[in-house]
Amino acid sequence: MRILVTGGAGFIGSHLCDRLLEQGHEVICIDNFFTGCKDNIRHLLNHDHFELLRHDIIEPILVEVDQIYNLACPASPLHYQYNPVKTIKTNIMGTLNMLGLAKRVKARILQASTSEVYGDPKEHPQAETYWGHVNPIGIRSCYDEGKRAAETLMMDYHRQNRVDVRIVRIFNTYGPRMAENDGRVVSNFIVQALRNQPLTVYGDGSQTRSFCYVEDLVRGMMQMMDTEGFIGPVNLGNPSEFSILDFAQVIIRLTGSKSKIVHKDLPADDPVQRRPNIALAKQKLNWEPSVAVQEGLKDTIDFFKAKIAV
Repeated sequence: MRILVTGGAGFIGSHLCDRLLEQGHEVICIDNFFTGCKDNIRHLLNHDHFELLRHDIIEPILVEVDQIYNLACPASPLHYQYNPVKTIKTNIMGTLNMLGLAKRVKARILQASTSEVYGDPKEHPQAETYWGHVNPIGIRSCYDEGKRAAETLMMDYHRQNRVDVRIVRIFNTYGPRMAENDGRVVSNFIVQALRNQPLTVYGDGSQTRSFCYVEDLVRGMMQMMDTEGFIGPVNLGNPSEFSILDFAQVIIRLTGSKSKIVHKDLPADDPVQRRPNIALAKQKLNWEPSVAVQEGLKDTIDFFKAKIAV
């Protein structure tokens, strides 16, 4: 098939491009390089079945494709809060443009949604039936509400125009090709630990997160895209849950760092608990993560060691 990946030069998108090419598909990668990086796809530039287009999906584009993976959007608070108006335009106008394309060329489209649609959840772990607890006027709302609106658009195009849609809600993901400056907990801790700098824990560190290795996530996305009769939304994430403080100590141990832990004020609207209920993914996709967190972290640490030349 010919497959379009928006945000294909990003952390997750580049791994997705790799897997799709391995399966023999033609891949068109679109990225505006706000958070995407040429280094992530440099090894693909001479591949016969890979094409790179510098393009912002806020502007329409017409290409003939069979499938669309819509991943384009900055995903870390540091990046999506840098230009919040652009973030919500990417989620709404960008998704509208991709849905319009899918409708015209009769392509199946998968929307990369997020666990952030659950906001600061009052249900734990979070199941797809939970509607969320989101602050619509907070500093995270450009992303949280943007992704919620993108899901709305997907469902309305499906109901009104019979567009063949899929929705996945992605929980915290980590692995090689993460940006070192994205402000996310995994990259922050690893880079700080490798430099023997203090690890920054916000609040008392009792808030929890779950971490899914990127290869597991990409496998889940592809299984969702290729599943018939189920459009989602479906959670994709690792149910193994860590407190941030415990996670910092794991990183210090795995890196052999001399770093200490320092505490800073908790950011506004930061979720207290985050862990996916993946019963639906197991039932509908026969999917669950296979890479243990500590195993995946070793690969991620090796990547950052090479990247920052410790």
